[in-house]
Amino acid sequence: MSMARILGVVILVIGVALLVTGYNASESAVDQISETLVGRYTDETIWYLIAGVAGIVGGVLMMVFGRKR
Repeated sequence: MSMARILGVVILVIGVALLVTGYNASESAVDQISETLVGRYTDETIWYLIAGVAGIVGGVLMMVFGRKR
């Protein structure tokens, strides 16, 4: 397995962890109140979700198109 594919797997795992963290944060009482009053989640939760999706996409792309040896 090439180093780019291994790095892709690592980035994918980190992306999944960030996405799960963002989802759990969105279910918290503070975020539920924020969503009810303001109509959106807190900035921290949004960044976790964005970073998680970006990590998943980047990891998959590196695994698929990673340098082949």
